[in-house]
Amino acid sequence: MEQKGKVYLIGAGPGDPGLLTLKGRDCLAACDVVVYDRLADPRILSWVNPEAERIYVGKASSNHVMKQEDISKLLVKLAAEGKTVARLKGGDSFVFGRGGEEALLLKENNLPFEFVPGITSAISVPEYAGIPVTHRKVAASFAVITGHEDPSREKSGINWKGLATGVDTLVFLMGVENLKNIAAKLIENGRPADTPAALIRWGTHPEQRTLVTTLGNAYEDVVRTGMKPPAIFIVGEVVKLRDSLSWFETKPLFGKTFVVTRARAQASVLTEKLEMEGAKVMEVPAIKITDPDDFAPLDAAQKNLASYDWVIFTSANGVDLFFDRLLQNGKDSRAFANNKIAAIGTATADMLTAYGLTADLIPASYKAEDLVDTLLPQLHKGSKVLLARAKEARNVLPDSLRAAGADVDVVAVYQTVSDCENKEELLDALKNKAVDCITFTSSSTVTNLLKALDSEKELLKDVTLAAIGPITAKTMEKNGLKPTVCADTYTIDGLMEALNAFYAVK
Repeated sequence: MEQKGKVYLIGAGPGDPGLLTLKGRDCLAACDVVVYDRLADPRILSWVNPEAERIYVGKASSNHVMKQEDISKLLVKLAAEGKTVARLKGGDSFVFGRGGEEALLLKENNLPFEFVPGITSAISVPEYAGIPVTHRKVAASFAVITGHEDPSREKSGINWKGLATGVDTLVFLMGVENLKNIAAKLIENGRPADTPAALIRWGTHPEQRTLVTTLGNAYEDVVRTGMKPPAIFIVGEVVKLRDSLSWFETKPLFGKTFVVTRARAQASVLTEKLEMEGAKVMEVPAIKITDPDDFAPLDAAQKNLASYDWVIFTSANGVDLFFDRLLQNGKDSRAFANNKIAAIGTATADMLTAYGLTADLIPASYKAEDLVDTLLPQLHKGSKVLLARAKEARNVLPDSLRAAGADVDVVAVYQTVSDCENKEELLDALKNKAVDCITFTSSSTVTNLLKALDSEKELLKDVTLAAIGPITAKTMEKNGLKPTVCADTYTIDGLMEALNAFYAVK
């Protein structure tokens, strides 16, 4: 008997990827094919099964990649082939999402389907703008109305008379292009022209913009400000509450665009922290972390780990990749039974803790020079030291320890190579003055980004440049860049603290 597939019709929410439901995420991870539209935030696709086929069927006003009837037929075809299909739609599938039409055709073809509700923009977008659709003392009812009716209908299906005077809060989705008519119909049917109103563009995104107006002035204000879709139109006394309840657009870094140059595997940590503060983030990894050219020195050091008095780790990456190789060599944390361990930085120490080890020494300042000053009193002539680090690291630490009489083995646990992803996107943004700040978390991110930009590095002169610490800042200065922000604590949290402080006084 032929195996039937199944279609999961998933609401992706209004834009913020954090608003995707857990069930939606699990379905994306298990699908064979994902069929998605333009309203799904691209980062939501990171949860899709890596082996899954991806089919884009995005639709915009008057610009359809695939007609609706063809999308429905595609879902039938894929499910009939026995595939598990994730149909990813912006918002919720039942709120003007045409999910019902797609499911009906699946039903006609005796193919199983399941709906995974999404958070609709009708309530979430106003909420991100600080506008509740209901409030005990202001509004007891709300309605969600399409702002873009089916053009094939001979007569409007909207009860304008009932809406205008019978519902407290009105939320029109996709209503910008038809705004003049919507406002006129409401006023014509009894809604006062001075009723508070607002338009919210790109709601829940870092690009969110809110225009507060009145029903009578809405169309003129939209024309004057040049506001374009996608936006929702909300009408009602609840709009007045925005003055007290606005929270998203008041975040410290809201409206600022930051570039993160960390390696792709690490970028998400800084990206998430920046976005938590309201920033828009563009990831432009300037480096990629790869294996060392030769594992033989590292393997030999791990084989003879017990012979070292001290093992020094200079980064969380170094710890993680050291243990990755250690496990491949059939060993685990017990191999450190005879060693003392030094770590530069709390992030490095925290990574050691994740593997069941506690650093014996952490310098007060996260620099090689400070580790030398702290470690030297605990060494004696002939002390054996293993330094596990990146291939490109500075030689200050091993040279200083050797000068003090220590026997130091330096092994490369990893290396960083130039890998400027999204270079063209960055150049476009720089040329359009659309970048506020570029963050650098190591010297290699500085040198590799400059190498990638080459003759276009002059575009950086009007951009705020932030360094994670003095070593990175010094590399910037050597390359003709002026660091505007430099963290006092040389960690991601320290960099965030410095950025928040800088923008708080601007």
